[in-house]
Amino acid sequence: MRIKSGVTTRHHKKKFFKLAKGNYSAKSTRWRMVKQQVEQSLNEAYKGRKEKKRDFRSLWIERINAACRQNDTTYSRFMNGLKKAGVTLNRKMLSELAARDGASFKQLVSIAQGA
Repeated sequence: MRIKSGVTTRHHKKKFFKLAKGNYSAKSTRWRMVKQQVEQSLNEAYKGRKEKKRDFRSLWIERINAACRQNDTTYSRFMNGLKKAGVTLNRKMLSELAARDGASFKQLVSIAQGA
């Protein structure tokens, strides 16, 4: 007696169709197209999670650079000065300081220029 795989196949396909919900045209209704689209979408989502980190880092650098230029220095000189002075603040925190607390950022700039 053989065992048919209907239930297993249905469960497997159901997962994919659920993920494909909301896609355009046959990409949400036809099995072959659903499979291809879901695979591509998951790939793009994975890449996007990696790219998000790069995007935020570059945003932080832009903000720090803008604040540095208002204080008559460049991003490169500022970061080099902080490193020499032994200040270990990451770019995320530096950009927050630049955006929200100009006075303390100005103090950091003077520390960096002193070093």
